[in-house]
This record gives sequence, structure tokens and C-alpha cells, in this order.
Amino acid sequence: MSVYGRKAGVAAYNSVSVHGGVASADPHGLVQMLMDGAVERLVAARGCIERGETARKAKLLHSCVILIGELRGSLNLEQGGPLAENLSSLYDYMVRQLLLANAASDAGRVAEVHGLLNDLRSAWIAIGPEVRQARAAAAPSAAGSPGPAGASGQAGSSGAASNGSPGVS
Repeated sequence: MSVYGRKAGVAAYNSVSVHGGVASADPHGLVQMLMDGAVERLVAARGCIERGETARKAKLLHSCVILIGELRGSLNLEQGGPLAENLSSLYDYMVRQLLLANAASDAGRVAEVHGLLNDLRSAWIAIGPEVRQARAAAAPSAAGSPGPAGASGQAGSSGAASNGSPGVS
């Protein structure tokens, strides 16, 4: 098997793995997957800056901006209150820093965003068991209730009620 054949096989495996994870993940897990993806790309982008790989760095940072935008878009500002507003501002700051890092090939800005996102990710992982326990406790009552969440078992668009985490829809 050629090197290109192996790379294609690995890419196909990774694609199936990611799609399978998305299909089976709860809302908390989906947010964690977005954070994981952004953290991985930030590490790779920083390496690209250090090696002078401009085109790959730009693609990776663009991908990070999209992932962080998805994180920001998942916030429910009405139900999340000040916490959701602060997270929205932090995500906006991260995006601006990444845009500047891309323009100037600034590994320091990438490292700063990596640190901020990694701190959020660690906190998100830490609340995971509590969130899942709260969802499990709410599941029996939701199963008998009318509406999209009760009928299909999928999270609705009601923010904190959909995943047990404040401000995330």
C-alpha cells in the first residue's frame, strides 16, 4: 500500500469516527467535541507558524474561527444570563485574536487562545458527570411530556433545559 493509500485510509477512519461520535453524542458531548477540535487545530496551527507553513496555518486558524463561532452560536443568551454573555464576549475575543494571529503569524496569540480554550474545556469536562446525571434524572419526566424533546428524545432549542448547562442551547 502506498503512503497516499494509508493516508486516505486514516482519513476515512477519522471521518467515520467523528461522524459516529456526533451521531451518538449528547449536547454536552457535542460542545466538548467542538472544543476538542479547536484545541487540536490550535496546537497544529502553532506548529505551522513555527515551521513557516503559511497556507496550512491559515486553514487551521480559519477552522478554529469556525469552531469557536459554533460554540458562540450555541449559547442561549436569554436563559444563560451573565454567564452566557461573558462566554460570548470571550469567544468573540478569541476569534479576534486568531484573526490577528493569522495575519501576523503570531504564535503568542495562538498560545493565548489555546490557554483560554483549554481552561474552558477543562471546566466543561469537569461538569460533564453532573450534567449527564441531571439529564438522566429529567429524562423520565420529559419522556411523558408533549413537545419535540419529549416526543423525539432530542434536545430542543430551550438552552439550559436542553442539556443541563447554563446558556447552551
